[in-house]
Amino acid sequence: MPLDPGDRHGAGGAPAVASPAPRGPLIIVMNLRSGAQDRQRTLATLQQVCAAAGTGHEVLQVPRPRQLVPVVRDAVERAQRRQGIVVAAGGDGTINTVAQAVLDADRPFGVLPHGTFNYFARAQGVPLDIEAAARTLVEGVVRPVQVGTLNDRIFLVNASLGLYPQLLEDRETYKRRYGRTRWVALLAAFATLWRPPSRMLLRLEREGEPRVEPSATLFVGNNRLQLQQVGVAQAPAVEQGRLVALSVQPASRLALLGMLWRGALGRLEDDAHVRSFAFAHLEVEPVRRRARAARLKVAIDGEAQWMDAPLSFGVAPRRLRLLVPAQA
Repeated sequence: MPLDPGDRHGAGGAPAVASPAPRGPLIIVMNLRSGAQDRQRTLATLQQVCAAAGTGHEVLQVPRPRQLVPVVRDAVERAQRRQGIVVAAGGDGTINTVAQAVLDADRPFGVLPHGTFNYFARAQGVPLDIEAAARTLVEGVVRPVQVGTLNDRIFLVNASLGLYPQLLEDRETYKRRYGRTRWVALLAAFATLWRPPSRMLLRLEREGEPRVEPSATLFVGNNRLQLQQVGVAQAPAVEQGRLVALSVQPASRLALLGMLWRGALGRLEDDAHVRSFAFAHLEVEPVRRRARAARLKVAIDGEAQWMDAPLSFGVAPRRLRLLVPAQA
């Protein structure tokens, strides 16, 4: 997403001005299970572009999900020793894992989009074409990018609880069976919503103001492009140092399917079961009858996991130093 003078904002509305990128070697973490990209073509393109630019690079391949975290840790250590740039080659989930380590180390960060939707790359103006994305790594500039937080984890695109994490798990099951396409993702969403509707009673504290409300899912977005595509009017708040929440009220199967259809048409705000609001900080916990610690299933940039309540959503004080095209 190109920046214009009216869009140059980061956390808290502070200017997010691009700066020249360091020209150290590229330390690339490549998830071999992300998307449907031709891995050999990607490696050959990287070799060609880096050789033409005189930029050193090395590729650390990740064949299994459980190997991702240790490989990322190794990549960051190499980049720190050699004043290099850490690059994530994969989908939004892979990019999130690499970004978490890079943000803590305050290193420059690059992306080679290999996912199904690639919301993070698309929203930041990173090309989806592999050659153009590789050229961005050797010719681009660094732009500070806002990062969302959920407890001790970051998110770049979205974080959620309730129905949405279940939808993501079902989507992965369908993709393994039928392929990684957007039509398969839509089919999985219909299958999830046709189950008996889920219900939660949540206590939300937004900017110090408490509220209790029933919810089928709570979705928090940090990606203007994704929010705009489903028709959320609050989407521009993401570029003003805030996050945007969507709270979906419990509803019948048909009502939820109607909501999915409106979202596909970019008209989610027209649905009577959806409430949206922007915020800088939000505390969330379930209202429970028994006084015992609650664990909630959450999804962070497409990856489901369990977390202890309360859940604290906010904007990270440090921004990610992302490589983007110089003209963005």
